[in-house]
Amino acid sequence: MQIKQILAEAAIGSEITVKGWVRTKRDSKNVVFININDGSVIHNIQAVAEAGVINEDTLKLITTGSCVAVTGTLIASQGSGQKVELQISSVQVYGTADPDRYPLQPKKHSLEFLREIAHLRPRTNTFSAILRIRHALAFAIHKYFNDNGFFYLHTPIITGSDAEGAGEMFRVSTLDAKNPPLNEDGTVNYKEDFFGKETNLTVSGQLEGELGAMALSKIYTFGPTFRAENSNTARHLAEFWMIEPEVAFYELEDNMALAEGFTKYVINYALENCADDLAFLENRLKDEEKSKKAEERSELDLIQKLRFVVDNEYVKLTYTEAIQILLSSKRHKEGKFQYPVQWGIDLQSEHERYLVEKHFKKPVILTNYPKDIKAFYMKLDDDGKTVRAMDVLFPGIGEIIGGSQREDDYSKLLKRSREVGIHEETIWWYLETRQFGTAPHSGFGIGFERLVMFVTGMGNIRDVIPFPRTPKSAEF
Repeated sequence: MQIKQILAEAAIGSEITVKGWVRTKRDSKNVVFININDGSVIHNIQAVAEAGVINEDTLKLITTGSCVAVTGTLIASQGSGQKVELQISSVQVYGTADPDRYPLQPKKHSLEFLREIAHLRPRTNTFSAILRIRHALAFAIHKYFNDNGFFYLHTPIITGSDAEGAGEMFRVSTLDAKNPPLNEDGTVNYKEDFFGKETNLTVSGQLEGELGAMALSKIYTFGPTFRAENSNTARHLAEFWMIEPEVAFYELEDNMALAEGFTKYVINYALENCADDLAFLENRLKDEEKSKKAEERSELDLIQKLRFVVDNEYVKLTYTEAIQILLSSKRHKEGKFQYPVQWGIDLQSEHERYLVEKHFKKPVILTNYPKDIKAFYMKLDDDGKTVRAMDVLFPGIGEIIGGSQREDDYSKLLKRSREVGIHEETIWWYLETRQFGTAPHSGFGIGFERLVMFVTGMGNIRDVIPFPRTPKSAEF
C-alpha cells in the first residue's frame, strides 16, 4: 500500500508491505527505527524492528537514501509524532545508497545546492510537496476547462511565426551547422532545411488557439513554450508551460470573468486537496522569513495569501485610473518607487503590488493599456491610443495573467502587424480568419510555473519545475 492510503484508511492489525526510500534510520539499544517515504504524501511512515528481526548484514545496507520493501503489522504508535507505525517482520533492500556519497543527508540543504542535484531533489520534503501541488494544479486546470465546455487544443511546438514579435526564439534546423547551404548573397538557404523554411520553438500557442476558437468556440492550450531570453533572474526560464484559453464571442468583460473564475477555482482546488503540503511549505516560509529584514517580510502567510485571492472579488479598473492612483500615492510623492510613474510606462512589479497589497487590498484586473506597450493582436479602443487588454495582478508577484480581446477587424490587424514589423506572409493564415467569418473573441495566457510559484510560495521559478532550463544550463 502507498503511505497515503495507509495513513488514511488502513486498520490497526493489518499486514502491510510498504515500498519506498529511507529518510532516516535510528538505532537504540534493542530497537531500530526506519522512516520511509514513497512520495505519495509528505508524511513518512515509521517502521520499527526489535533486535534480531533484521539480520546484521541487511541492517548495514539500510541507510538514508536506500530503497526498501518493508512488510509488517500496522500498530498504534508508542511514540509522539505519528498515530501508527509498522512493526517489521521482514525487509528487502532494493537499492543501497553509499552514505559517504549520497548527497541528501538528514539536514537542511540550500535550494541552490539542490538545483545542482535536480535528479535527487524530488526526494526532499520541499520538492516532493511542490511536485504534488504542481500535479494537483495541472489536474484542476484540465477539470475546470472540461467542466466549462472547453476543448483541449494541441498547438504546434515547432512554428514558423513569432506570436509576440519579440524575436527571442530557439531555431529548429537539421542543416549542417558547420557547412549550411547558402544563397548567392551569403545568407543561409532555409529552403534546403527540413521544413523548407526557417522554423523555431514556439513562444505561445495563442495564434493557433484563436484558429481553434473560430470553429469550436471555446478552446484552451496547455503546453510547453520556449523563450531564448538571456536572463538569469528568479522569474525566467527558457522552457516553461503556458495555459491559454481562447473563446469566440467573448468580449473583454467576459474575459475578465473567465480569468477570475479560473484562478479562484484552481487555487481553491489546491487548498482543498493539498492541505498537508501547503502547511509544510507555509512553515518552511515562516522559517525563511525570520532571516529577512522586517520591511522585507510578507504581511500574509502562504495560506492567507491564497485565501486572499479565493475570498475576494477582483477589483476592475483601467490602466489610466491605476496611473492616477499611483501618481497620487504617498509612496510616489515621497519618491519611494524605484521606477518612475507616468502614463505610457509598462508597469513594474512594485507598482502592481502597491495597487493590490496597499491600495485595494484585493486582487486587481487592469484594463485598456496603451497600445504601444502591448502586442499587435489586441483590439484597439475607439480612442486609437489604448487596447482592450487586461492583466490580472496578485499579491506578492504582481501580474499573473495577461490577456485581451483580440482584434477582429482585418484592416486594423494588418496595419498593426505592419507597424510592429511582422511580415504578413508569415501570419497569412491568422489574418485570413478575419476575412472568413470573423467574430469578437478573447483570451489570456498564464504561465504555469508562475502559478505554481504563487501557490507554493517559492521565490525562484527554477524550483517549481522538475528540470529547469536556463542560460548555460541544460543538465538532466
